[in-house]
Amino acid sequence: MGKTSNQTKQRWNNSHYTQVKVSVQPEIAAAFKKKCQARGVSMASEIARFMSGESKKAEPCSTRQRRRKALVSVILQLEAICDAETQYWHNIPINLQNGQAYQDAEQAANTMEEALGLLYNAY
Repeated sequence: MGKTSNQTKQRWNNSHYTQVKVSVQPEIAAAFKKKCQARGVSMASEIARFMSGESKKAEPCSTRQRRRKALVSVILQLEAICDAETQYWHNIPINLQNGQAYQDAEQAANTMEEALGLLYNAY
């Protein structure tokens, strides 16, 4: 390829990409490079994928529909945690039901149930 071709590519890259300089410890860079090579991907593509994912994390609440979707996700996670805590609480042996673990589990389950009730009413 000639000099003109390289200049054209460089102009195109400059107009479509932003160069990001990253300084890390040599051992971190070496480990990252090794993992990228093992996966058959470039370091730049992995960094770009990470940055893309991180930038999308800030968007879930930008519209009412996205906020509802995010809230449903939170509710589902809290329901699962609450169910697990309630199951733990109910499976504490009778001889330990006067202990601190039983009281903590009961309070946690009740608090999560209360929070779920409030979240259900949010929309």
